[in-house]
Amino acid sequence: MRRWMHIGALLAGFATAPAASADTIDVNGVMRSYTVQLPAKRLVPLVVVLHGKTQRGADMVARTAWPQVAKREGFAVVFPDGLNHAWADARTKAGPALRGPPEGTDDVAFIAKLVEKLVTNGTADPGRVYVAGISNGGAMAMTLACARADLFTAGASVIMNLTDEAAVTCHPSRPLPMLIMNGTADPLVPYEGGRGSSYFAADGFWSTEETFAFWRKLNGCETDDANLTEMPDRAPADQSTVTRISSRCPRGHDVVLYRVNHGGHRMPGFAPDARFPKVATSLLGPQNSDIDGAETIWTFFSQFP
Repeated sequence: MRRWMHIGALLAGFATAPAASADTIDVNGVMRSYTVQLPAKRLVPLVVVLHGKTQRGADMVARTAWPQVAKREGFAVVFPDGLNHAWADARTKAGPALRGPPEGTDDVAFIAKLVEKLVTNGTADPGRVYVAGISNGGAMAMTLACARADLFTAGASVIMNLTDEAAVTCHPSRPLPMLIMNGTADPLVPYEGGRGSSYFAADGFWSTEETFAFWRKLNGCETDDANLTEMPDRAPADQSTVTRISSRCPRGHDVVLYRVNHGGHRMPGFAPDARFPKVATSLLGPQNSDIDGAETIWTFFSQFP
């Protein structure tokens, strides 16, 4: 357990974020915390960014480009905190010794209430609300797309695959555009499915191809037709590349996969996502630097107003 907590502590920030403020909201009698960064304008797009297990919203502020992208593009971004540094997504099985949120935690209600607050107070445009998550946060992003498609315009899941539990409970009220970004050398959430090579890995994951096919079928895309685009290898030293995979989908129902070839349990980024990159690489696998996760996801989200 200590070793896993150390993994979470490694993922430190790489840039100074614009001003953000911490706040709380009452959800069924439980005070839930979050950090929010707001532009000067009103009725702007809103992106909900969900951290991974062992992390907090502040880690996503510090170690991803979301604050910088939001400031440049003029959208609001909110970083909620999971209880016990984890999210109550549709899965019930975690890896060994990994404590989840308290029993009965309703994170769907938490995120829904948070979105509704920011819409009601005039901050967010209800037609441009997006959700993105990494690892456990990626599972929670898919859970929200399944349970509250009415609240969101598009979703993105990074380094996470579906499980039988998550898939069987997924009945979205309408199709949502979905972006998936997974590494083929992930020791925690294996690209090929099953159980990862890490001691802390859980079992029962679908493969990324199965997860991708699930969302394409749900959105009415052509599941037997895929368009592969090799992204420029801008950082040969990271020993990984990125392939963009898409297929023909009905208008506004796009499903896209970014396959990070030889990438680990890391979100791609133009700057290191860890204070000690070599140690992080040995525990989580390599980080790709050809694309930036936040930049890539926002480019996808911004197509769907």
